[in-house]
Amino acid sequence: MVENATGRPENRATQTIVLNEGTPQSKRQELLSYFHQTFDQYEQLFSSLACNQAWFEKAIPLRHPLIFYYGHTAAFFINKLITAKLLNDRVDPYIESTVAVGVDEMSWDDLDEKNYRWPSVKEVHDYRCKVRSVVAGFIQTIPMELPITWESPAWVVLMGIEHERIHLETSSVLIRQLPVDYVRPHDDWPRCPDTGWAPHNQLVDIPGQVLRLGKDYDDPLYGWDNEYGRLEVDVAPFKASEYLVSNQEYKTFVDAGGYDTESWWSDEGWAWTTFSKARHPEFWIPCGDSFRYRTMLEEIDMPWNWPVDVNCHEAQAFCRWKSAVTGKQIQLPSEAEWYCLRSAIDTDQPWWEKAPGNINLEYWASSCPVDRFRHGGLCDIIGNVWQWTTTPMDSFEGFRVHPCYDDFSTPTFDGRHNLIKGGSWISTGNYAIKDSRYAFRRHFYQHAGFRYVESDATTSGFDNPYESDASVAQYLAFHFGQSYFGVPNFPKACADICQEFSNDLPGTRALDLGCSVGRTSFELARKFHHVDGIDFSARFIAAATQLQEQGKIRYQVTTEGELGGYLTTDLADIGLDDIDISRIRFSQGDACNLKDLYNDYDLVFAGNLIDRLNNPALFLGMIHQRMRPGGILVITSPYTWLETYTPKENWLGGIRENGEPIDTYTGLQRALGRHFKEIAPPVDLPFVIRETARKYQHSVAQCTIWRKISSD
Repeated sequence: MVENATGRPENRATQTIVLNEGTPQSKRQELLSYFHQTFDQYEQLFSSLACNQAWFEKAIPLRHPLIFYYGHTAAFFINKLITAKLLNDRVDPYIESTVAVGVDEMSWDDLDEKNYRWPSVKEVHDYRCKVRSVVAGFIQTIPMELPITWESPAWVVLMGIEHERIHLETSSVLIRQLPVDYVRPHDDWPRCPDTGWAPHNQLVDIPGQVLRLGKDYDDPLYGWDNEYGRLEVDVAPFKASEYLVSNQEYKTFVDAGGYDTESWWSDEGWAWTTFSKARHPEFWIPCGDSFRYRTMLEEIDMPWNWPVDVNCHEAQAFCRWKSAVTGKQIQLPSEAEWYCLRSAIDTDQPWWEKAPGNINLEYWASSCPVDRFRHGGLCDIIGNVWQWTTTPMDSFEGFRVHPCYDDFSTPTFDGRHNLIKGGSWISTGNYAIKDSRYAFRRHFYQHAGFRYVESDATTSGFDNPYESDASVAQYLAFHFGQSYFGVPNFPKACADICQEFSNDLPGTRALDLGCSVGRTSFELARKFHHVDGIDFSARFIAAATQLQEQGKIRYQVTTEGELGGYLTTDLADIGLDDIDISRIRFSQGDACNLKDLYNDYDLVFAGNLIDRLNNPALFLGMIHQRMRPGGILVITSPYTWLETYTPKENWLGGIRENGEPIDTYTGLQRALGRHFKEIAPPVDLPFVIRETARKYQHSVAQCTIWRKISSD
């Protein structure tokens, strides 16, 4: 065991925390140690970068440079503690806005690098040191009760820890995709020295089982939202490959013209391989008539007996080719079939004494031979590389989102993300437990490979036929559905007011804050050449983006109880097909901590936003900085102040001051008077939100209109 720069012993084989054992005092110390180990290990990963350029050059076009990820995991702690109202003050607002979102290959990510001024490595390192101090102090002072539950302050800390362990792995993939001269071999990240020829693979009989997938909310291990709930599956007997597919076995597919034969690929997979011009796996390096191999930090002679690293499209194409060659029904296993294999291992991290596979960084910082870890008739049931499945990501019955991270899983419930199971050599923490459920786009590279099965099981290849998230569906109906009780469409009415009072402006740039699913943004694009639609919820942004990209979206609405129906929003049907939708950029963001790129607006619209902010005065005090001289600010709100969203001391109105009543309109005048002039009397705007066929929210927002008069 070695000591790191902080003087604390570094243990590579860290274990995730058991939530219901020990005493509050011992659990506090365990949580603190787990936090420091995680923070140290993440720092240690980035010590493998060999030059400053490695921090700022993108490894792949659709993801940020590594400087983003170095800061992102620290900022996550602060952002989530603030979201949970467990922390009041930011550590560095600029860094926390710059590295807050834009992590995964989601269509709403703004990855135009001209919009980013990245902080220096030293600035981010200093920031991480400050965050370490803040979080460590928080752990030492929070109430600690056992078991730790979703509602515990310690859960939010664990959320940050396990989130950083996710990025320990995803950042290692990006490091592996950098030019090799940007990295250096490192004693703390040793690769497996054993290479050779691969064993012959064969199919092994696997008995069927009746399984219950999903875990209970009182499970003793931390989990992400998608792990909870229940799904019962009756798995028929099948056969599974003895080994993960090795580089040598996959080479037979490449040699058979695997990347040239369209019939072996799905339509999506063939489109990907055509666009990417892929001719071989990502980490194979052509060398004469053969290949070399890229580990995280080195190029080495091809380890033919290590598992191949491929994306889901490549794995599926191999299976179709294998079916054609053998005449058998060869495919990837389903999630349930993988659990049948997993039953051969009767332990789980954190209870094992030594990992029963190349996982949890207990052996090497690379893959190893596919025949090294055997359990019964199969090798590498867990570890070495993740195993792609046929199962699209979806929730179990009983799923609910955690209020501090409502967009962890839901953006992946789109039919375009497949589950991976089993973990890789660098999977630690929650990544290494049996019940972990992670999914990536099928073109995505992780330390992932596959084993194949002979099976008649079929998996629904849905393409998210309807939006079933109740809140998103409700707002889709509110924005794009029918009107009720003679009340006009509220988002459109707001856009009409915005356009009326900005007629004398150039119409260059508009900002729709709290845009929800986007109707006002679409309407504003009739006048403004560029519209930024920003919402805190990635679920809302995902729906708005789907409408922008596809022109329509289907969703489910409730009639009563478990009954419901399906609706379709089509932009053409509501007269929005004549606008230039490329003018709109939807993105996730925090109205109180906007990135620098959101500025120079002729119009800012804050629709029903201020009474849902933690600190509305902070927002109102800075919004003038984002606007051009003479710009128009339009604010609507029903002034429904709730301590759930806004601490009472931050309410703008609905309070008594020195015994006298103060309404929110007065509070707005106070907050905006220095930089804005009110240019029209307030108007009332009614709106109706449908909950069920017989229940509606009928509210009235007040709309105030302001012109910017000062820039200081």
